[in-house]
Amino acid sequence: MLDQDMKQKIADGNGFIAALDQSGGSTPKALKGYGVDESAWSTEEEMYGLIHAMRSRVITSPAFTGDKVLGAILFERTMDGMVDGKPTPQALLERGVVPFIKIDKGLEDEANGVQLMKPNPDLDTLLHRSKALGMFGTKERSVVNLANREGIAAVVAQQFEVGRQVLAAGLMPIIEPEVNIKSPERAEADQILLEEILKNLDALPDGVQVMLKLSLPARPGLFDPLVDHPAVLRVVALSGGFARPEACVELARNRGIIASFSRALLNDLRHQMTDDEFNASLGEAIDEIYGASTAKQPVAA
Repeated sequence: MLDQDMKQKIADGNGFIAALDQSGGSTPKALKGYGVDESAWSTEEEMYGLIHAMRSRVITSPAFTGDKVLGAILFERTMDGMVDGKPTPQALLERGVVPFIKIDKGLEDEANGVQLMKPNPDLDTLLHRSKALGMFGTKERSVVNLANREGIAAVVAQQFEVGRQVLAAGLMPIIEPEVNIKSPERAEADQILLEEILKNLDALPDGVQVMLKLSLPARPGLFDPLVDHPAVLRVVALSGGFARPEACVELARNRGIIASFSRALLNDLRHQMTDDEFNASLGEAIDEIYGASTAKQPVAA
């Protein structure tokens, strides 16, 4: 069973979901952006220790509370770690922030203009452990590069198949078929993705809900039917490579969609900052993303 208090917070709360789930190959890049060069570690364990320290600093910041941050998506190692002497999920929950976990194991090579998720034979074990640690939901990512209907249909079918496995474990899936915002066929891919998601939503049993994490559409308002669909608990958006100002402008033009930003949230933070500087910079980013998630701009028809 889903935790009903966490479900209500995600469904009805004003705010956004922080993505703190960089993993594997993206970790050195995230650390470099934070001002930590590769010379700072010599083993993978040391590297993951440094990224965990960064995430702990974010989570314990006075700016990072459930007043504006509804949830946070974690990497598995972050979920298993400690923050301020407590298991990370507990530390988040005590701040009023609902915890999610990234469950995909990376992407297959591109075929039919898309990248499917790699197989994850140990998923049931991870889901059981995540539930026991107090997690509310999961997130799994695929990528759409071209407007290929066969490829997009395969991505969405795989996402919903994994989503059903997550639901069976008593967790809420965030289904993330990311459209590459640099795609030359971005608008067409958005439209096909919308159609394929609606087909799969309509096939869900009555009363079952999922969440969606989508790239901001080339045409604002395109995803309104997903926002309004009874099988969707919440639609969240990734920044997808947009800088924060641009991502926030695009987000504010899409009714009912809230942010789930990673780089656009953390980009201005540096290891060398004093705590006051760090907290002020994070607070500024949170305020800007919160504003775009909650105060929408009317879009001309």
